[in-house]
Amino acid sequence: MRKVLGISALLLVVCVITAIASPNFLSGYNLENLVRRTALFGIISIGVAFVIVTGGIDLSIGSVVCLVGCGLPWLLATHGWSIPGAVAFVAVLSLAIGLFHGLLITKLKLPPFVVTLCGLLLYRGIARGFTNDQTVGFGAEFKTLRLLATGKIGIPFIPGFSIPAPWIFLIVVAIVAAVFLNRTIYGRYLLALGRNEEAARYSGINTDRMVILAYIISSALAGLGGLLFVLDVNSAQPVDFGNFYELYAIAAAVLGGCSLRGGEGTIVGVIVGAALMQVLRNMITLVTNRNNIEFAIIGAVILLGVIADELVKRFAARRRALAQGG
Repeated sequence: MRKVLGISALLLVVCVITAIASPNFLSGYNLENLVRRTALFGIISIGVAFVIVTGGIDLSIGSVVCLVGCGLPWLLATHGWSIPGAVAFVAVLSLAIGLFHGLLITKLKLPPFVVTLCGLLLYRGIARGFTNDQTVGFGAEFKTLRLLATGKIGIPFIPGFSIPAPWIFLIVVAIVAAVFLNRTIYGRYLLALGRNEEAARYSGINTDRMVILAYIISSALAGLGGLLFVLDVNSAQPVDFGNFYELYAIAAAVLGGCSLRGGEGTIVGVIVGAALMQVLRNMITLVTNRNNIEFAIIGAVILLGVIADELVKRFAARRRALAQGG
């Protein structure tokens, strides 16, 4: 809870500084865009948080977003699939990717970093292959489908601001994820696995099954994110669609209190972390007008998050040692 309060305070400070530096920050249009981007990145960040909680990592998220984001319009507009059929196919594909990763990690004992790094290259390569590196998009007949990402709920007392549809998806995903992680036996298994895999195994937990479940959740939410991202922008270019999205997701999870060592994490914290990442991006655009330093900021944020996590753990270990010695 302390980490959540700390990151929330940091988010508030960044918002105040950005609002002072740029009056456009508080415009209805900018706030609506921030909420939409936070929702989209929040969904994929929640997915990767489940993997990080187990002590793993998923570097393939951006490429899964690309594969789904390019695959859906390719199936619908280029090959004439029905909407239910195309959506079902990309959903099953996302689940299958997570299962594939989990099996490689648990049954062949391959490192998660290597498995998902290969996935990062493989899935984007597949997307570029079946699209022949061409931009794919939706026709006018899919306007209703696009409302899943572009729909809005107006707020009468805030001029120019509406609640974007992706925020509804984020709230539903966050509630289900929080209940699963904190109120079910399987969520406790995931946390126990991240704290000490060997101890979890000796206590009777099927650790392989839990790892597989975590990667399935991560890929499933990456697939949902890919669907909403492409519906939001209407088209996708396989060369760069979803590029580096895994970095935003991992940074949001780490900032939100997920320890890269595993065993810690809150869904609320992940959402606040995703919001902070988007506000930082917005601040760079509005205040400095230098988008080319964006990835430097992301890298610094991840590094600071890891350093803070390490220092907190060392401080806690010293306090326990002193308490036991006293």
